[in-house]
Amino acid sequence: MRVLIVGAGIAGSTLAYWLQKAGHEPTLVEHAHGLRRGGYLIDFWGTGFDVAEMMGLVPRLLSEGYQLAEARDVAADGHRVASLDTQRFVAGASERYVSILRSDLAAAIYDCLDDRVETIFGDTIARFTEDERSVRVEFEHAAPREFDLVVGADGLHSRVRELVFGEESGFERDLGIAVAAFDVAGYRPRDELVAVMHAEVGFQAIRVALRDDLTMFMLTFRHDGRLPADDVEAQRELVRSSLAGAGWEIPAILDRLPQARTLYLDRANQIRMPSWTSGRVALIGDAAASPSLLAGQGSALAMVEAYVLAAELTATPDDHRRAFDAYERRLMPMVGSKQDAAKGLGTAFAPPNRLQLVLRNTLMRSMGFPPVANLTMGRSLRDPIELPDWPGA
Repeated sequence: MRVLIVGAGIAGSTLAYWLQKAGHEPTLVEHAHGLRRGGYLIDFWGTGFDVAEMMGLVPRLLSEGYQLAEARDVAADGHRVASLDTQRFVAGASERYVSILRSDLAAAIYDCLDDRVETIFGDTIARFTEDERSVRVEFEHAAPREFDLVVGADGLHSRVRELVFGEESGFERDLGIAVAAFDVAGYRPRDELVAVMHAEVGFQAIRVALRDDLTMFMLTFRHDGRLPADDVEAQRELVRSSLAGAGWEIPAILDRLPQARTLYLDRANQIRMPSWTSGRVALIGDAAASPSLLAGQGSALAMVEAYVLAAELTATPDDHRRAFDAYERRLMPMVGSKQDAAKGLGTAFAPPNRLQLVLRNTLMRSMGFPPVANLTMGRSLRDPIELPDWPGA
């Protein structure tokens, strides 16, 4: 089958890998002029790790990622108020758990394609029409082409979803939180292999030292309404104004914002849909069911969704409708449960009031006790899904 995949990120590149492996003809189209850089550090584990292992990615991910030794919560004056030994937290799964930049994971997956999949950078889908046998796609720049299927892997603000299912507002669940992520060189202080966290009413900040004397910051803060989309200075000003008057290292961090290599700014919202497919079109990753970064597993889920969709299409290559139905049946309950769990985490990432801040801090301190940490992490490291066997394996 000829499959157009819109979006060359984690979900799209994973799907392209497995479709190509099965003998299909995937084509990737990416709106950016190259692989996207920047973003934030993710914790990668669970069934997505199994997919990465089958792709031969694990050695690279462990090499480029980080095995953080501590998650440290600090007060405004910098003194430690809670600490979590992250290696104890993931005991028994440390070789299947890594913290890695989202963009580094995406690049590792894309490199697996090894130039065997056509990729069109700097373009995207403008419109399409489908009939019983194919989909005719018109691009913003390239000449029109025909495909058997179209898959939207184009993220939270999916163009494919908008064209097929309607406006984003019909599926978006606003959690009232925005996230800004960026890294700068030469920032001090520097704590190796430690995620240093500080929260006040309305926000949380995380600082992590990276290689090459870089430091990554992730700021989550309360925000209602839209964000400036393409104006970097307006984005910086929003971050500054949202954290004005905050304590700890926030003034110093905001002073370094103009030196950031890239700035990622978006809403930590969810996408909830009754169906991820329609006709000859399917959605995967954040385009289908963004759990929000609060869930901490969006990238791994995207890889699982891509693998399952590719497996189902390969098992029934002459009946895409049957494959789409199986894809949804297998994944929608699990993804929905992850989304439900993430909704309550907003109070930890951006406490809305003093009471919620106290509750967050109490929870952070309790996680320092091994029995509590083991119970919590033991549950979250296990995904309630079994991957389908690869057809013909």
